[in-house]
Amino acid sequence: MPVIQSAKKQMRQSLKKRERNTPVRTELKSVFKKMLQFIKDGKIEEAEKFMTKAYSVIDTAAKKNLIHKNNAARKKSRLARNLAAIKTK
Repeated sequence: MPVIQSAKKQMRQSLKKRERNTPVRTELKSVFKKMLQFIKDGKIEEAEKFMTKAYSVIDTAAKKNLIHKNNAARKKSRLARNLAAIKTK
């Protein structure tokens, strides 16, 4: 446990930030996995409909600085590239 007052405050702040960020981070991971599962299973229509939701969640995580903006762009690019690849098959 922290002894210094500023360390106590920092601990309180980090706990609040953690509670605020955890749902967004969890949703980001689950949406990304779900999208990849749609692509893997060949469900093109579901994947296309779900793409906007996935983009929205990725952009939200980037906006809240949970992931870097380039990381968000890379994730969106990979999803789009995988979906395009399965469409051409």
